[in-house]
Amino acid sequence: MILARIVGTVVSTRKDPRLEGKKLLIVKPVSPEGTDEAGYLIAVDTVSAGFREKVLVVSGSSARMASECKDRPVDAAIVGIVDSVELDRAHEAELAAARKK
Repeated sequence: MILARIVGTVVSTRKDPRLEGKKLLIVKPVSPEGTDEAGYLIAVDTVSAGFREKVLVVSGSSARMASECKDRPVDAAIVGIVDSVELDRAHEAELAAARKK
């Protein structure tokens, strides 16, 4: 799974008929702290996510297993809206030390 933030939408008037009616969103991978990571993905929204929300994205064959993506040409699907992210204390200390360098 990929932790990401919704940053945009894709509008496509001509596409595979199996994708008609599906909302396509641009997501930016983020770290657990919320820092942007490299790259972007276009994912099918299966949970009615909104702009700038943190979401969980699955890719590859896992994306095609999402409820609204079965038998569709999908490589990434948004399958959850994230309410919060918590790291254990040891990992937080490691991140704080890395930021000081």
